[in-house]
Amino acid sequence: MNKTVNQKAWFLVLPVLILVAFSAVIPLMTVVNYSVQDTFGNNQFFWAGLSWFDDMLHSDRMWNALGRQLMFSAIILAIEVPLGIYVALNMPKMGFWSSFCLVVMSLPLLIPWNVVGTIWQIFGRVDIGLLGHTLAALGIDYNYTQNTFDAWVTVIVMDVWHWTSLVALLAYAGLRSIPDAYYQAAKIDQASRWAVFRYIELPKMAGVLMIAILLRFMDSFMIYTEPFVVTGGGPGNTTTFLSIDLVKMALGQFDLGPAAAFSLMYFLVIMAISWVFYTVMTTLDKRDGK
Repeated sequence: MNKTVNQKAWFLVLPVLILVAFSAVIPLMTVVNYSVQDTFGNNQFFWAGLSWFDDMLHSDRMWNALGRQLMFSAIILAIEVPLGIYVALNMPKMGFWSSFCLVVMSLPLLIPWNVVGTIWQIFGRVDIGLLGHTLAALGIDYNYTQNTFDAWVTVIVMDVWHWTSLVALLAYAGLRSIPDAYYQAAKIDQASRWAVFRYIELPKMAGVLMIAILLRFMDSFMIYTEPFVVTGGGPGNTTTFLSIDLVKMALGQFDLGPAAAFSLMYFLVIMAISWVFYTVMTTLDKRDGK
């Protein structure tokens, strides 16, 4: 018997398609248009072909920003994923304290990005900030506006404070989905705590951890507001990540053609690395499933 296909269902997704077209496709096509043209003002454009892409590929400025961005994302993933798993493993599984911990862990995620940057900008100041003043009182020479290492530490700690909760909540959801029968069988077999984590908890969290890693990579790779508010990309260009460099090029210098080419290459890099992450983790998940 042939299955009846209802084509009217397309009308239900039509509003979403129209919304995506206006919010994503049309701006993307505008950027593509700018990336192959040049302008000298007065809304006059001249065909430039792929020259802007060639300039960006040979630009030390873009490659330096890409290196800083990759290093930042790698550090963030290396800290937040294990820390989030550790927090999830030590959270209460039920009762009042379970709900209390879930609410507390959700609070940093509710704070807007610019507010997070403002909080840490004031928090780290040596003159009025609690962190800066305390470190100065302890004899530690800390100044994120002048010292490169201090700036990096401040931005990384800020991001860890803001987003580790996301990894912890996702890992906690994965842990709560494990039936009690698994733990009872492990107890009967006298399995060690590490064996329980390795063979029961970690495989069951693999799916949510894959989502957490992808989300945190994309967010960290596109970070802009927090480091821009705290350091402004400084000192010098030491915390000028790709997004900050792109905004400086587009709005600060008004180089629309190079900025458009830069943004398209930025987009492709994010898509390529995300695809690699997804492919590797999916392959590992299938291998463990076998």
